[in-house]
Amino acid sequence: MNDKKFVPVMITPFNLKAKVDLDVVSNLVDFYLAAGVKGFFANCLSSEMYSITEDERLELTEHIVRYVNGRVPVVATGSFGLTINDKAEFTKKIYDTGIDAVILITGHYANIEDSDDILLKNFDRMFKLTGNIPLGMYECPAPYKRILGTEVFRSLLSSNRFVYHKDTSISLESVKAKLDVVKTANPSFEFYDAHSPNAMYSLQMGAKGMSSISGNFYPEILVWMVNNANNPAKQEEVKWLQGEISRVDPLIHIAYPMSAKYFLRKRGLPVRTISRATALELTPEQKKTLDEIHDSFKMWCEKLQIKPVDTEELMLPKYPLDAAI
Repeated sequence: MNDKKFVPVMITPFNLKAKVDLDVVSNLVDFYLAAGVKGFFANCLSSEMYSITEDERLELTEHIVRYVNGRVPVVATGSFGLTINDKAEFTKKIYDTGIDAVILITGHYANIEDSDDILLKNFDRMFKLTGNIPLGMYECPAPYKRILGTEVFRSLLSSNRFVYHKDTSISLESVKAKLDVVKTANPSFEFYDAHSPNAMYSLQMGAKGMSSISGNFYPEILVWMVNNANNPAKQEEVKWLQGEISRVDPLIHIAYPMSAKYFLRKRGLPVRTISRATALELTPEQKKTLDEIHDSFKMWCEKLQIKPVDTEELMLPKYPLDAAI
């Protein structure tokens, strides 16, 4: 039995007043679940978490937990606040929404110039202030990307407080070293790679799954990959698809998350191309590139006999793709 998971990093839809649109959040949950995802990462960088208020982070996460209603696990970022005490208080609040684990951003526990000793001391303080709340770590690119070295990772795992890790090192060497630690320290630990070009390799090295932004464009493709990366009968298709995913990956990062909102809208979801993280509109060239990737996506599905989610069947409201809203 394949127990690998694809866990999307959820985007946040906004209405015409740039307020969080919870109805469309529900539509997105339906879409992701229809695609076969096995978990959700709410209130993350893709969710524009730095551009929404503390109350909105809690309201958004609570809505997702309530709407998902136990069908799959939900995690969310909790390390907000100026001090460790503040971060611990917010962690308790967001855990009370009903999520399965609170994700802590590594860059929130030490300044860019600080040593790993300081990072570990601050995490230790955090552990003491948060009881037995299950925690995860996330090498988020903002405020800066704090990649955990193997020994730091080993030390954090030995605290027995972490159940989840989202890796953004991009380096397969680093991923392998961390996975080797997981195998000996805690085989049930959930290790997710954020870098789509690593997908096949990380999954074959023992990662629990993927949690990449590409799931906000074509979650069905990543679900197929996590389900088949270790299938001996599918290795030719796996290698081919990995090449395709890697080819388009740099392109979908341009103007993200606006690019994802445009793409999802093109797929029939009622997501407006409104972002709080960026005031820029997509250029005609960027739209053309995304249109071409959409054509590639349809070709991938056809070749691999993947049934794309039919947004018509989900009965979603519609907005014209070329409208300004």
